[in-house]
Amino acid sequence: MPYLTRSRQGRTATGLGTGLGIPGVAHPLLAPDEWNRLGRPGTPLHWVVLNVADGPGVQPDPHCLEAAGRLRNAGVRVLGHIDTAYGLRGFGEIISDAHRFHDWYRVDGFLLDRCPAGREDLPEVRRTVATLRVVHEDAHVVLGHGTHPYPGYAEHADQLVTFSGPWSDYRWSQVAEWTADHPPERFCHFVHGVPRPHLEEALRIARWQGAGTIYFTDHSDRGTGRAAPGDPWGPLPGYWDDIVSRVGTGVSE
Repeated sequence: MPYLTRSRQGRTATGLGTGLGIPGVAHPLLAPDEWNRLGRPGTPLHWVVLNVADGPGVQPDPHCLEAAGRLRNAGVRVLGHIDTAYGLRGFGEIISDAHRFHDWYRVDGFLLDRCPAGREDLPEVRRTVATLRVVHEDAHVVLGHGTHPYPGYAEHADQLVTFSGPWSDYRWSQVAEWTADHPPERFCHFVHGVPRPHLEEALRIARWQGAGTIYFTDHSDRGTGRAAPGDPWGPLPGYWDDIVSRVGTGVSE
């Protein structure tokens, strides 16, 4: 198996070990059960991303405010979803989104989705992250590259999403060697289309590759089940209780 390059031990800085990062849930009016289940005590959540309307929306949404507030009151970190469009969105637009998320929903940080990954884009992303920490001094910042970026990005964010994609790619993926210089809590993996019989295998890959924050779902980007076409993250996976149980007790060797 080419992905079994090395094993890395350790627990996250929060003391939770491997945990779940939820990259986006459908609007609370469309998925009330999902939001309620996320707030259950004992769920091994590192954070949940709030995506109101491809960002914070144009005005405060009371339903999203209530849902995010319940999670924060339960001790769950909530991050605002900001799309960088691989560097095509302007600096001002991104910071405006951050201000609205912070002012309207009191988020704990931000996920910069579709974040550039090249060396040439690092100065602008560094500038953006520094400004986000002015908007929110204690912001937890996740860079959603979806692939292994230039190593310098690791110096400027709390976490990097180094894989986001289908199970068919993940099961044969390989980890970049430079990630061995960092602990597992610095890296996130989001994988869709993971069949239930392969869930344990997916968890093993994450452990071997050193990803401390993970999210696996059986929904795909083709819009199976209740997932909208192109959005596998909207509903919780059909095996939600199973993955919560497995992650909550630690990923097996």
